[in-house]
Amino acid sequence: MANGLAKSNKQQIERLKHAINSDTVQQQFRNALAREAGPFTASVIDLYNGDTALQKCDPSLVIMEALKAATLKLPINKGLGFAYVVPFKNVPTFMIGYKGLLQLAMRTGQYKFLNAGIIYEGQTVERNTLTGETKINGEPKKSAKPLGYFCYMELGSGFKKTVYMTTAEVTAHAKRFSPSWNAKVTPWKTDFDAMALKTVIRQLISKYGPMSIEMANAISTDNDEDPQAEIDANANGETIDIEPEEEEDDEPESAEEEPRAAGGPGY
Repeated sequence: MANGLAKSNKQQIERLKHAINSDTVQQQFRNALAREAGPFTASVIDLYNGDTALQKCDPSLVIMEALKAATLKLPINKGLGFAYVVPFKNVPTFMIGYKGLLQLAMRTGQYKFLNAGIIYEGQTVERNTLTGETKINGEPKKSAKPLGYFCYMELGSGFKKTVYMTTAEVTAHAKRFSPSWNAKVTPWKTDFDAMALKTVIRQLISKYGPMSIEMANAISTDNDEDPQAEIDANANGETIDIEPEEEEDDEPESAEEEPRAAGGPGY
């Protein structure tokens, strides 16, 4: 049984190598990464070779998801945390890591400061409802558990904003909007802190931060959250009836011409 599984996995790896080295696929990676295409495709092979769960996925679909990371110029090395290709129900899925979101935002050149972090026991958070300001006080205790997660930004224009979510708020958000929450293999189970940081970064940037077209497309293609579900949850659900206005006659009324004086010039 084990030998048969190993043989099947080896065949999958060979299929991926054959597909990714084809001229058409190589050209797509060169279009996205130029000289860096070679090292990137090698990293895709390494990723697939070392992930038995990913080997259950169609190699051609894995390559397509990896190409999404390539177009954003984000490495898919798991240890770096910029982007991932993870299997959900044997379907490869592209996901951006929180470091990838930070990098895409900084590429816009509009952020003076952009920082995300964890609040631990021993620290307190004060939120001013009127001004929207958030203050973090105190020092974390040793071996303290996380209480919440924050992301802070300051633009070159001087605009500042902080988003803070408690651990409970992040969990509730993930259960509601993340399709990967209930998956057997999910980063929510293996690296909750990284996913929580990604959540507050995404909440801050998508609502208050400037985004390039590249970043907007990246967020829309990221499969960690269901954008339509979030729109449905936050959009106004009331139906607004608008009565059509009656069309007015725009044609001017004809006016009688004034009689000209006899022998006059006519003006």
